[in-house]
Amino acid sequence: MKKLLALVLAVTAFALAGCGGSADKPADNAKAEKVVKVGASPVPHAEILEAIRPELEKEGVKLEIVEFNDYVQPNIATNDKEIDANFFQHEPYLKNFVEEHPELKLVNVLGVHIEPMGVYSHKIKKLDELKDGASVSIPNDPTNGGRALLLLARANLIKLKDGAGTTATVQDIVDNPKHLKIQEIEAPQLPRTLDDVDISVINTNWAMQADLVPTRDALIMEDKTSPYVNILVVRQGDENRPEIQALMKALHSEAVKNFINEKYKGAIIPAF
Repeated sequence: MKKLLALVLAVTAFALAGCGGSADKPADNAKAEKVVKVGASPVPHAEILEAIRPELEKEGVKLEIVEFNDYVQPNIATNDKEIDANFFQHEPYLKNFVEEHPELKLVNVLGVHIEPMGVYSHKIKKLDELKDGASVSIPNDPTNGGRALLLLARANLIKLKDGAGTTATVQDIVDNPKHLKIQEIEAPQLPRTLDDVDISVINTNWAMQADLVPTRDALIMEDKTSPYVNILVVRQGDENRPEIQALMKALHSEAVKNFINEKYKGAIIPAF
């Protein structure tokens, strides 16, 4: 009887151990799958992220894309751990944003692509058609506003004072031969101003979201020497997390370079 009882107990213990092992296995698999949540502008950033989803899945990383339609919330959400990273801005914008919000601990970990800013119009076909007193809309944030003014200066529409760089403002205009009336507007709203102004200087992502084709519709564009490389940003200290490293590797793959070149046909340029 004692031998029989011992045998029953042994079998029961083995069975429980077996159940425990099979129950633990899914938990291990769930634990193995890492999630990375990235905030992005819908075009082209979210589209580029969608292109790397299969590659990340192979690495055991589940990608969650959170779309934003402004230039403020993605950085705040990243700092507050609502998302793990963001992909929407260039280095000059990040630098200025962190200077204005020193409590944010964010770092640029990867340059991905350049979105040449362009000048668009519903009223003229060439810049030399621009009349005296014409109205111009530009972004109202410091870095993109300065960038727009530099492009207008390159087109010889205005002249900026010596030393005015990426943070140039309308106060830095020293010559305005056509007496342009410059209006500063939130960047996402610029395409909506095209029926009201003569020209608008628009970031490529917002232009494309409004169904403008930069290589076809822009009267003038920045060239590939533009310093405004769009970057992947994470919290300081998160740079070496395995899922962040996997994200960085996927974004710098040959597949992404080919995707950008084939889909955007020069409107967006790989920066690697």
